[in-house]
Amino acid sequence: MTRYPQVRQLAAEAVGTFGLVFAGTGAVVIDAETGGRIGHVGIGLTFGLVIMVMIYAVGHVSGAHFNPAVTLAFAVGRHFPWPLVPRYWAAQLLGGVVASATLRGMFGETGGLGVTMPLGSAGRSFLLEIVLTFLLMFVITSVATDVRAVGQAAAIAIGGTIGLEALFAGPISGASMNPARSLAPALVSATWTHQWLYVAGPALGAVAGVLVYQFVRGWDAEAP
Repeated sequence: MTRYPQVRQLAAEAVGTFGLVFAGTGAVVIDAETGGRIGHVGIGLTFGLVIMVMIYAVGHVSGAHFNPAVTLAFAVGRHFPWPLVPRYWAAQLLGGVVASATLRGMFGETGGLGVTMPLGSAGRSFLLEIVLTFLLMFVITSVATDVRAVGQAAAIAIGGTIGLEALFAGPISGASMNPARSLAPALVSATWTHQWLYVAGPALGAVAGVLVYQFVRGWDAEAP
């Protein structure tokens, strides 16, 4: 892999994660700014839709991870080279931080910049983040690595999964499933309470998701 295509991949990951955090957490911020005019359903749909359009936009360039947990899981599942993992993480976090900083510049810290915080015990949200990310990664691995899946529908399947999980689990854990999505507003707003669970939970869930799908698929199935 030459240097310049890699730079384009990293730029795509940064832009895609910027879009995710800007639109997704932006919906939380604007909902707070306007007294709830977007609503929980609108926020959940925003997260799903922005992932869908960003996958269509740059999936062919970088693979459209936009999520350090997804990058880690793909590497564990041997679908992604380990040397690129820290570079993808850096690009994803950079894109998220720039998005959160942009929102802060426009709205201040309205809505806590969309920081994820558990409702109730941290342990419950930790387990919820593991399960949510497991299901998400199971779907991602299916549509992204199995030649028998309908590849053109990958963005719809992944965006739909994120929107669905945000709709039913968002009020409890925030339905982050993505360390970059949580760490970006936390860094910009200096909010550190329980942020560990939004790193460890998605990482564990994503690795479990890719491994379980590989077992379900069968190790002899052809992968791209």
